Amino acid sequence: MKKEEEVGEALAKRRLTIAVAESCTGGLIASRITDVPGASDYFLAGFVTYANSAKETILAVSPEIIAKKGAVSEEAAQAMAQGARKAAQSDLGLAVTGIAGPGGGTQEKPVGLVYIALAAQEGAWVRRFRFHGDRLRIKEQTAEGALGLLAEYLDGRVS
Repeated sequence: MKKEEEVGEALAKRRLTIAVAESCTGGLIASRITDVPGASDYFLAGFVTYANSAKETILAVSPEIIAKKGAVSEEAAQAMAQGARKAAQSDLGLAVTGIAGPGGGTQEKPVGLVYIALAAQEGAWVRRFRFHGDRLRIKEQTAEGALGLLAEYLDGRVS
C-alpha cells in the first residue's frame, strides 16, 4: 500500500481532516493525497506558498520568522503547518519548506535541507532532513517524508 493510501485510510477512519502547505514540493504532496479515491472526505485544502510573501499573507507566517530564521527553518515550517490548519479549519496541518536545488544552497543551508512540520490541536512536530539527488528526487523524498510524519502521527508514534 502506498503511503498516501495508508494515511488516507487512517484519516478517514479517525474522521480527521488535513490541509497542506508546500513550498519546495510545489503541490506534490497535495497531488499524492488527492490521487487516492475518497480524499475529499479528509483533504480540505492545499496551499503552494513558494514566495515568502505568500507564506506571510496566506499562512500568517510572521515576517520576523522569515527575517530572523529564514523561510527554510524549523520555525517557518511549524508556522506554515499551523497557518494551513487555521486557514482551512482542518484538524491537521502538514507543511514543507526546503531547498530543492540545484541552486539556492549555502554552507549553512545546503541544497537538500528540508523541514517538515505537522500541527494538530495538541501540538506541533518538526523534522529536519538532508536529502540528496537532483531537484525532482529531493521533491519526491520530501513528499515521502511528509507523508511518513503524518503516518507516524496517525499511528500514535510521533514524539
